[in-house]
Amino acid sequence: MIDMHAHWRPAELAEAMRSRTKEPRIVKNSDGTEMVKSRMGDEPLSKAFDSADAYVAQMDRQGVSVSVLSLLGQYCWVESQPLETSVHLCRIINDSFSALCQKYPGRFAAYAAVPLVDIRAAADELERAIGTQLPGNAFLTSKDAENMRPLMEVANRHRAMLFIHHGPRPGDPFPKVGGETDNARRRNGTLDMQASLSSVMVTLCLTDYLAAYPDVTVTVHNLGGNIPYEVERMDHRCLLDTPKEELPSARFRRSKVYVDCNSFGPRAIEAGVRLYGAERIVCGTDGTAFGIDWTTKAVAESEIGVEAREKILRGNAAALLTQRMKIAQPVKAAA
Repeated sequence: MIDMHAHWRPAELAEAMRSRTKEPRIVKNSDGTEMVKSRMGDEPLSKAFDSADAYVAQMDRQGVSVSVLSLLGQYCWVESQPLETSVHLCRIINDSFSALCQKYPGRFAAYAAVPLVDIRAAADELERAIGTQLPGNAFLTSKDAENMRPLMEVANRHRAMLFIHHGPRPGDPFPKVGGETDNARRRNGTLDMQASLSSVMVTLCLTDYLAAYPDVTVTVHNLGGNIPYEVERMDHRCLLDTPKEELPSARFRRSKVYVDCNSFGPRAIEAGVRLYGAERIVCGTDGTAFGIDWTTKAVAESEIGVEAREKILRGNAAALLTQRMKIAQPVKAAA
């Protein structure tokens, strides 16, 4: 298995978090134990960051040959700090990613963190990486996506890989639903996330935005939102409202945007294969043991055939990574 959606919690951020006055930050509790405080709750520092050796051992136990790492969402605050701070922290993260890839050659690749508070500065940081993770809110509409063109131009020149993950741009209110609302976790973690990812896919696949960037590889997580289920209604409305327009399903199918199968079960994966084709779906697990078990079981139980299953678990990702780097060699810079 090649896991294209595996998040990382970098210990190199600990010192910066100790000096923060608002969450996420590191504070000492009454007995002197350092705790990471974030919107996800409190966690002892000893458990808050990822151990590389433990991560590789987990990969070995679960049959994951390569993990493509990206910054865990609750640490993406670094990308929206004032420019000088953001650039400094992103470089710390990316250098740590690069060192990890070199320490374990062939086991890791990584998406860079970039200072999103300034898109041109983000583009400069992308110059030394093979790809980056970007927030979904930057692509909710084509108007939103216009602001990303300086970065997209650099990505196209370097044949970079972009991982578009649900999340805010600097300054966006997030999460959308406050904790006082009933089922806030379900509303934020599923309803809003999937709807937002659907909007991202509409921007990327139903406009000509990506036409100027033919050498960029784009992946959207969680099957690209709800598109595999909503596309039939889109086609129906198209036939009624704009009958001379090409059906949305045809445009989604023809698009070069990849999606991962993170967090979904066999029926959803089957719907994704019917819409996008198995060649456009890669494996994703969030990088957790639970996620790996869940995804492995979901793909195994999907009625998609052996060839499609192999493409999703490894073949598609191997082809993408091989195009951009020697998978058995360390990356050339922070990735």
